[in-house]
Amino acid sequence: MTQISQEPKVGVRNGVDTVALFETINVVKENPELGRAQFRATNQWVSGTHSRGTISTFFAAGGEQQHIRETVLDADHPTVLVGSDQGPTPVEYLLHALAACLTAGIGNIAAARGVKLNAVESSVEGDADLRGILGLADDVRNGFSNVRVRFSIDADADEDTIRQIVERSRARSAVFDVITNGVPVSIDIEAR
Repeated sequence: MTQISQEPKVGVRNGVDTVALFETINVVKENPELGRAQFRATNQWVSGTHSRGTISTFFAAGGEQQHIRETVLDADHPTVLVGSDQGPTPVEYLLHALAACLTAGIGNIAAARGVKLNAVESSVEGDADLRGILGLADDVRNGFSNVRVRFSIDADADEDTIRQIVERSRARSAVFDVITNGVPVSIDIEAR
């Protein structure tokens, strides 16, 4: 559950600096090239199905940027799927990414609309048929056949306003867009 604390300064609502938010929107509106961004992750195989990813740099606002701290993420399969369970599965990271992106949008949009959030909780479930990735059925998808997101939101607003905020978050979510519309992916190989 995300708890929102007391606002530390004027213009901050739900932990979002709304003045900075609207300034950023206006700057990008006036200078569309500043809206171009590139996010990155690196990954290294550890053993079996275990790998370790690192996220530290990205391109935004017209230049190279560095996160405040590097993030290291372990991914693996559970033992029942022949892994060593050293971290979430890659598809669980995808579910988390969807929940996190939608939640960030809810925080920003509620703040921009003057709605105080008291708590935002979500759960995300994805249904998969493992026969696809195991190569046992060509007519079965490798990925999820269905994904469900559930929100429980406590806010100083009526249900219709909360639904509008969630819908706007869904409409602007980069992760929702990638999952539902797909994106071209190229793979380059360097054999050493």
